Amino acid sequence: MLILDGVSVEVAGKEILHDISMEVEPGKTHVLFGPNGTGKTTLLMTIMGFSGYKVTKGKIFYKGEDITKLPLYERARMGIGMSFQRPPTIRGLKTRQLVALCAKMKKDPEELARRLNFTEFLDRDVNSNLSGGEIKKSELLQLMAQNPDLVLLDEPESGVDLENIALVGEVIAELLDKAIKHFDEPMIEHKKKRKKSGIIITHTGFIMRYVKADVGHVILNGRLSCASNPEEIFACVGKFGYEECVRCMI
Repeated sequence: MLILDGVSVEVAGKEILHDISMEVEPGKTHVLFGPNGTGKTTLLMTIMGFSGYKVTKGKIFYKGEDITKLPLYERARMGIGMSFQRPPTIRGLKTRQLVALCAKMKKDPEELARRLNFTEFLDRDVNSNLSGGEIKKSELLQLMAQNPDLVLLDEPESGVDLENIALVGEVIAELLDKAIKHFDEPMIEHKKKRKKSGIIITHTGFIMRYVKADVGHVILNGRLSCASNPEEIFACVGKFGYEECVRCMI
């Protein structure tokens, strides 16, 4: 689904990511851990194709095609979608209109919004006067409409209250064709073969209670330092901190 081959990235003339190599197979979900300011969001923004993130070395391949120099809108059309940590407010554009555009007019915004208990916000300007949790729902609603094959999620549990985290987690699991997990209850497996892939940034690890991740990574000082079982990495970080976790995993 996605290959990063020795990718280095500059932002405003400063190198933030150094020689990142990573493979995400179809149907697999990867989780990124790391301290603030270490390059996690930069990695997702680079994969999505934002212009302020300059690839100075290496290549990015999506479904076998080199997309390193493709603009953001082309990547979105190819099936890459992203939920942002701090999305902007868009004045003059109603959420209903944006969802309809993302769905190419093929899905009913009301029906999609009901899944997230979000219908009362459809006629507001995009992300206008919304709480942190409501903004996360707005972002997920747009992704549901787009239905991308590669889903990039930047701290999807951030700002979401305990009453809504289960709903958000279940919708993300559905987006990724993953098994639905309810804390310590048995997994509810989807029968169809999973094809959608995801990369999720998390600080709290809370989203892993609802979405079963396949591979975990630590990004430290702009470098992808390890790849291992995400639950083991999360436990190691909680016990020893990031630097000691990286030494242990290597």
